[in-house]
Amino acid sequence: MTWAEAITAFTALFVVIDPIGLAPIFVALTAGLSARARRSIALRACLIAASLLIIFALAGEGLLNFLGISMPAFRIAGGLLLFLTALEMLFEKRTLRREGQADAPPDDPSVFPLALPLIAGPGAIATMILLTDEASPVGTAQAIGVMLVVIAVVFAFFQLAAPMERLLRATGINVVTRLLGMLLAALSVQFVLDGLGAILGW
Repeated sequence: MTWAEAITAFTALFVVIDPIGLAPIFVALTAGLSARARRSIALRACLIAASLLIIFALAGEGLLNFLGISMPAFRIAGGLLLFLTALEMLFEKRTLRREGQADAPPDDPSVFPLALPLIAGPGAIATMILLTDEASPVGTAQAIGVMLVVIAVVFAFFQLAAPMERLLRATGINVVTRLLGMLLAALSVQFVLDGLGAILGW
């Protein structure tokens, strides 16, 4: 992989994963948590997402084919899961409340929806498969390295969650959460439409 190819791969993954757009979503999903808890969730989400993308980079399309799953079907499933999260953000139906429920298990968004499908979503998985398709072992390793750099950027933006929350305050967070819920709903529908379009040949 040349430097030009590496820059192209970085740009593609950066645009698909969108670390800047994920930062306010992270704020909304972790509102009220301590800095330590947020750091733990951010690290866990990034590690899980990176692991998933590495698996798909190494196994590629063969894994999905072995399971009988097409990329359009995977995109539709990711869109539906993301839509459920959007509904919770829109109507504040977070099932576990921290206040007055100290004995309740923590509401941990690190696996879902942060790692999957927000960071390692259908688009990122498809991009990794395309970058490593018919690549040499060295090329595959370089593509994984570029992906890890993008994940590191995601983690860095997640660390800005606390300053963003202090800037927005409770009312601002509430407004942003509703707005992002709408955007997530639209994004999830787009995932589903893209999957349907690929299946139906639109």
